[in-house]
Amino acid sequence: MPSTTVLVIDDEPQIRRVVKNALSEQSRVLQAHSGREGIDLAAAQRPDLIVLDLGLPDMEGAEVCREIRSWLASPIIVLSARHSDNEKVALLDAGADDYITKPFSTPEFQARVRAHLRRIASTSSPTGSVLETDGLLIDFLKPSVSRDGIVVKLTKTEWDLLRALAKHTGRTLTHQQLFREVWGNSFADAQQNLRVHIRGLRRKIERDPVRPLLIITEPGVGYRFEVS
Repeated sequence: MPSTTVLVIDDEPQIRRVVKNALSEQSRVLQAHSGREGIDLAAAQRPDLIVLDLGLPDMEGAEVCREIRSWLASPIIVLSARHSDNEKVALLDAGADDYITKPFSTPEFQARVRAHLRRIASTSSPTGSVLETDGLLIDFLKPSVSRDGIVVKLTKTEWDLLRALAKHTGRTLTHQQLFREVWGNSFADAQQNLRVHIRGLRRKIERDPVRPLLIITEPGVGYRFEVS
């Protein structure tokens, strides 16, 4: 039996069907066709993850996101046909964890869902203080980082940046969110400042910094840490 529950809130039956087919082997999939029904199901069932469409018939998806986020910590992945970077940033700042634009690739969607479910599993597990992927070992308690058994020396800023990204594995963090987590404010040029430090961090932890697999850029939005 599936060990996790996913709630998809979308008024398009074909999208709900695609999501259900993509996830039904690993999760129990609940469906809601409106924002209010989605909020009620989320409150009653407490799903492990929510897939939320923005274009709902009764209320704005952003409003649904803010309402659910105010009392539920489960990851929220937004699906939308809209492409505005400003809108993506606004949704992420409102409490969404990720943003996927329609039409979307089913394998990528499945991978994003797995990453978020791994993240919530690791944060509730006693072994969540260590993260290992593709030869990279991050120990959040020591703290230390190693690649293929060799210690990687990071600056304080690089460590704070890596910790912020890795603690939210699979979640897209905006430039402002990252800047606040690492520097404590968002008044400087967050995008340019982050670009410099991300470049240095990738040189130290990626096998190929030119084609990064761990720290993924979401153009115009922010960055996401992925595990294999």
